Amino acid sequence: MIRHVRSAWDQGDAVLPIDQRLPERAKQDLVSVLRPSQIIGPDGNVIQRSDGAPVEDGDALIISTSGSTGTPKGVIHTHQTIEALLAMSAARLSTDASTHWLLCLPVSHVAGFSILARAVKHGNPLTIHPSFDASRIDDAVNSGATHVSLVPTALARIDASLFHKILLGGAAAPAHLPANVATTYGMTETFGGIVYDGKPLDGVVIESIEQQIILKSPSLFRGYRFSDTAVSTDGWFHTHDSGSVDDGVVKIYGRTDDMINTGGENVWPADVERVIALLSGITEVVVRGLPDTTWGERVVAWISSSDGAIFSLEDVRDHVKKHLPAFCAPAEVRTINEIPKTSLGKVDIAALRQIGA
Repeated sequence: MIRHVRSAWDQGDAVLPIDQRLPERAKQDLVSVLRPSQIIGPDGNVIQRSDGAPVEDGDALIISTSGSTGTPKGVIHTHQTIEALLAMSAARLSTDASTHWLLCLPVSHVAGFSILARAVKHGNPLTIHPSFDASRIDDAVNSGATHVSLVPTALARIDASLFHKILLGGAAAPAHLPANVATTYGMTETFGGIVYDGKPLDGVVIESIEQQIILKSPSLFRGYRFSDTAVSTDGWFHTHDSGSVDDGVVKIYGRTDDMINTGGENVWPADVERVIALLSGITEVVVRGLPDTTWGERVVAWISSSDGAIFSLEDVRDHVKKHLPAFCAPAEVRTINEIPKTSLGKVDIAALRQIGA
């Protein structure tokens, strides 16, 4: 993979990483919409495509924001935006070209590709696992890996002390984290995390206007493939995330379309999730709104536990009301064995809503 990316960049081409775990139809749709000029298969075979469309000078990466559902949208990153993110991250983490990373996230997402880019751009030593495998973590560390990027479900399955630094993103972080774990906030359009532990990386500017997060970053993408949609307004990129910025500390409440409106009151799922997670025995919790004929939406909590314990609605509601307004307390609690996830470890909301429906 490193060789193919380096070769493409040396020739002035951009790369489009495709998740091989996608259904064949989804992969075909991705190729049809984003129109690469050639495809390099897992076996190294090259297939030329007559309908391929060129990229602009300086373009390095086209990465899809949609995989198994929806119309793929290609986010374009240039060599300049990629290098900007790598430099800002290295400055915050005090890393350099000798830092050995473990890559165990899909390179079809920026969380994984940004690790790969460190090896291609700067020659960082890299241990590559096709996917996260907790049983192979010791091998990676023994081979020299000191840094890794993970999602929360993976972090819960390893001894974090084995690494010098762990970047954590992709989903809500647990309430209590080891000191060597840095939570991150970012998106495909910023080439990954631009906020570490609530603090923007140097060069990044983030503001909250009426609880809407807007930002400026040297790592901000050039545009969407085959789209004239403006990247920013007056230099500001509107993220559609809700949050606040107080004394330079960024707090993200969630996507604006995740907000629950119940009886005219606004409830942010992340706030309720953080409170419920404080209950003993809970492995993971996700809160979302479901349609309700009386209240418009009702607050629903899906909970998985470490020992299969069942959490009663009354106990959960009483606990939440000790920390948050009463309207934030779930109207329904669904205890499940495991929270469904996408290939990147993010919560599969569509699948989740079907559980207990």
